[in-house]
Amino acid sequence: MPIRIDQVVTRTGDDGRTSLGDGTRLAKDALRVEAYGTVDEANAAIGLLRLQVAGDPHLDASLRRIQNGLFDIGGDLCVPGVGGGSLRIGDSLLSFLEAEIVALGASQLPLDSFVLPGGSPAAAHAHMVRTIVRRAERRVVTLAASEAVNPLVIRTLNRLSDYAFVLARHLNDDGRDDLLWERGA
Repeated sequence: MPIRIDQVVTRTGDDGRTSLGDGTRLAKDALRVEAYGTVDEANAAIGLLRLQVAGDPHLDASLRRIQNGLFDIGGDLCVPGVGGGSLRIGDSLLSFLEAEIVALGASQLPLDSFVLPGGSPAAAHAHMVRTIVRRAERRVVTLAASEAVNPLVIRTLNRLSDYAFVLARHLNDDGRDDLLWERGA
């Protein structure tokens, strides 16, 4: 599908509304717009995380694939109903994330405490990704309560937050440098 953007300033959103992929106009704070906007925010956070792991070609490639997948999820969410079948995501990103979680988690120490967000700068960025993805998932779940949503979107976002957690532990020397929660501290 060729993409061409000739004009960025269109002024069509100056009235507080935006267009969905099917041409429908909605308020910019509509549930659907909020859902795919939060997915976009997660994608931007992954862009920042990629700066932290630029020296690791495997992680950079994995995060690039995830960014492309999040863009696809945004496309899926921006077309309501059954009309946008070509934009619906499949399970390839979900399967990829599950395989990455297993691979990254294989060498990690088991947890006997909750993990505080932080540790290395890269791990802290991964925790930010995790929390933004969780918010995106909540927004999509809210949307799904009132409108049809591809169920793979919710499953994939759920798995992506798991991936971000396991990645943060990996970036903290496979959990050795995790910041552990201390009750009452």
